[in-house]
Amino acid sequence: MNRRRPPRELAGDPEAWPHAQLTDPGAAVIQAIARALANALKAQKRSLRQTATGSGVNRQAIADLLAGRCWPDVATIARLENFLAVPLYPPRSGTHDDH
Repeated sequence: MNRRRPPRELAGDPEAWPHAQLTDPGAAVIQAIARALANALKAQKRSLRQTATGSGVNRQAIADLLAGRCWPDVATIARLENFLAVPLYPPRSGTHDDH
């Protein structure tokens, strides 16, 4: 994972965010979280300001997550999930069996 560059810059075409094909697994997770967050905000008709106030997450941090300009921490995702009452972290598509 390349955390020196924002996730959207790992998309090849940053303008394709949040629907670009990504090869970096970390950036792909952030992209899925950004899509889920955008869908939840739209479905619940919530503004960034309402979401920031209710979740305790800075409004600019939410905007940066949606735009793929940051690598959010686990606490940020947890607070947003709790406030919106929806899962944002994507389910695993496969599992590793080390045995």
